[in-house]
Amino acid sequence: MRRIEYVKKKKMRSTLRRLMLLTVTMLTAALTLFLALRLYAQIAGAPSLSVPKASVFLDKNGHQIGDRFSAERRYWVDLDDMSPFLIDAAVAVEDKNFYKHNGFDYRRIAGALLRDAKAGRKVEGASTITQQYAKNLYLTFEKTWTRKIHEALYAYRMEIFYDKDVILEGYLNTVYFGHGMYGVEAASKFYFGKPAKDLTLEESAAIVAITKGPSIYSPIENPERSRERQLLVLSLMEDQGYITARQEERASNEQLVLKTREWADAKRVAPYFLDEVWREAEKILASKGRYPAEGGWTIRTTLDQHHQQTAEEMVDKWMPDSELQVGFMSIEPGTGAITSLVGGVDYTESPFNRVTQAKRQPGSAMKPILYAAALEDGFNPLTFMSTEKTIFTYDDGRSTYEPNNVNGKFAGQPISLAQAIAISDNIFAVKTLEEIGYKKFSKMADRLGVHSEFPESPAIALGTSEVTLFDMTNAYNRIASGGIDIQPTTILSITDAEGKTVYEHPKQSKKHILSEQDAFVLTHLMTGMFDPVFNDYTYATGLSMRQKQTRPYAAKSGTTISDQYLIGYTPSLTAGIWTGFDVGQQLTDSQDKAASKKIWIDFMEQVHSGKPAEPFIPPDGVSSVIIDVETGGIAVNECEKQRLVYVKEQDMPQKLCTDKTLREQRYSSDEEGESKKFELFPFSFFE
Repeated sequence: MRRIEYVKKKKMRSTLRRLMLLTVTMLTAALTLFLALRLYAQIAGAPSLSVPKASVFLDKNGHQIGDRFSAERRYWVDLDDMSPFLIDAAVAVEDKNFYKHNGFDYRRIAGALLRDAKAGRKVEGASTITQQYAKNLYLTFEKTWTRKIHEALYAYRMEIFYDKDVILEGYLNTVYFGHGMYGVEAASKFYFGKPAKDLTLEESAAIVAITKGPSIYSPIENPERSRERQLLVLSLMEDQGYITARQEERASNEQLVLKTREWADAKRVAPYFLDEVWREAEKILASKGRYPAEGGWTIRTTLDQHHQQTAEEMVDKWMPDSELQVGFMSIEPGTGAITSLVGGVDYTESPFNRVTQAKRQPGSAMKPILYAAALEDGFNPLTFMSTEKTIFTYDDGRSTYEPNNVNGKFAGQPISLAQAIAISDNIFAVKTLEEIGYKKFSKMADRLGVHSEFPESPAIALGTSEVTLFDMTNAYNRIASGGIDIQPTTILSITDAEGKTVYEHPKQSKKHILSEQDAFVLTHLMTGMFDPVFNDYTYATGLSMRQKQTRPYAAKSGTTISDQYLIGYTPSLTAGIWTGFDVGQQLTDSQDKAASKKIWIDFMEQVHSGKPAEPFIPPDGVSSVIIDVETGGIAVNECEKQRLVYVKEQDMPQKLCTDKTLREQRYSSDEEGESKKFELFPFSFFE
């Protein structure tokens, strides 16, 4: 008996020893595993939380006008910039013990395993917010043990190195909400047209409901399922004490109003302009040693939404239903801020930007650049030259050039520079080029920012060199700015994802590339385009716009067989337009030829509507004088054809229009002895 009891006790002690040994072994293994995990985490270090972020574009007033993203549309926001309802809903639904565990909810895991075992398949997940964040950052969504192990390792490292709020913020900024939206800010703007910080309780519940399955619980695609899930979220929030029963009831009865239509409309704002903004931003960021693809940039642009909308409306209104294309831009004198840009009729059909990328012949729109060089070389508005039909020789006499005017007619006596630019006389332009020389002309073009090849041919006076509308409009804007070297820009400032200002547009320099006096005299010469000039062979090229004109404009048009240009300005805004065909077609239809002027004048009148007419103010060294158009002498009552002109003080006329010597100098007769007279009537804005 004693023997049996001894054996039993011996077996019991042996069993206890084995159990103790097993326990010690398991504890040692667990401790070893823990130490190994800890060592692994320390060696591996903190996992990067960096994710691609959308860059946001703002207009000049700080309103969002678009975004740019590499793979995922995501706007990163701090927890403080999220609705408290949204944060509470996410924790209540996704991980109620988030602030208590170290990355793993063991009770939840055990419960999920038990339910999976009973069902004989995986029916419930047990991932914490930390694990889901790790999966969003580093892993695929495949359901394998390998992926789960990696998920656990990443989650453990994240819990060691980062605070809970950092992890929660990251999760809410990376979770997918369907329709290409990542993170709560993108989802909030997409579904409800507002930032995440402004979400109401019912809206927050609806957004959090989507995370269970974006394709299943989207309020757009499955409103009934979305509604059921939203109510469950509200119920869980009430059960866990985040909201009261009264709040739950009120939120459950509120009708959701989706704003996805507003999102779609917002995405169409100034696409050509935003492309140019990003190109400029890439250059700026690279110069600052930053990588544009980081994303998360907030780029405040120069866009004026009123200007942009007006430009798009006028293009839509006046462009004919044909293959005719358009380029349009507006820019502020003094600042260089580009306020609107349209690079074509339809961005979705052709994102090719015809403002910045297309090189075309500007025709007579090149003449103000020629005359800027001429004014600097001693010309003045009262410089007269004969403009009869002329054959020019060049290339050491080996080549000839015979220019025509638009309608094939010519004047029979000298006309002034003021008249020549108003009626766009081609003979006067080529003679001016011959007088000043090719080098002075090409240097002036370069100073004004027009970069092109200018061969030594008389035809370049008439705009045969190919240029971009961007460069040409910039050149006019520099003249409008008083001859200052204004640099065009689309960007006012750039801040990074941390809110640090990376770039702020510097103040424009006051360097003159053209004297203030010559810039003003040229500006006033370009107002002649709108004067009612009548004679027997041509007329001022802006008369078709005169009926709509309510304020002074300085402008010049240009026409070739395939292109129409018009660029002009007020003291506060410059605008340029090109219309034409992309490849190989000529302008034939009257609608095609009229579109540019209709768009330009309607745009300028609309954006200036309600503002007082701005006069062009002459600088010191420039004076006004009323002259006789026929002779260039100071006007008296006996001389009927009068106009106010501005000249530099050294160019003031010294003789009256009745002085016979002036007439002898100015006039020559044609073969029949009949004088050709050019009439420029006074323009009321300058009297």
